[in-house]
Amino acid sequence: MTEKKTWSDRFETALHPAIARFNASIGFDIELIEYDLTGSIAHAKMLAHTGIISKEEGQQLVTGLEQIRREYQEGNFTPEIDAEDVHFAVERRLTELVGDVGKKLHTARSRNDQVGTDIRLYLRAEIDEIREKLREFQQILVELAEENVETLIPGYTHLQRAQPLSLAHHLLAYFQMAQRDWQ
Repeated sequence: MTEKKTWSDRFETALHPAIARFNASIGFDIELIEYDLTGSIAHAKMLAHTGIISKEEGQQLVTGLEQIRREYQEGNFTPEIDAEDVHFAVERRLTELVGDVGKKLHTARSRNDQVGTDIRLYLRAEIDEIREKLREFQQILVELAEENVETLIPGYTHLQRAQPLSLAHHLLAYFQMAQRDWQ
């Protein structure tokens, strides 16, 4: 699908296809689609709640965005490279689903606000996942420590062997390091 780019009126000639492929971010920012949809649903609800758009229009936007989410999760929505980025891809699909009402989604929200929100939601989810993995790692360390209370290993001071220590004690030191990082 070839569609005129939002910024294309500023140039006399079309962008060379090789440059368009090189500049396309859709392959990277597709990771943001779930967060883009979440933020857009919240924004559509806010627009309707404050009376900026009608309740019916707000519901149309939410329904369309939820359909895009289902389509993406089922593998039926894959943005094309000419969509520029995930935000334009969602906007394009939303307008296909709900018509011109889809264009009202950007009322009172800049593209930079949208991107910033998407990235914050993405980072929050990633941090939660890292924290969960850290907890799993700590549990493994505790289990290994319990199994190795009597196991001795050499301790080191200035890269030289020093007094023996319990492997359990050594493992629990890593537990504490992970605990500090988790906090």
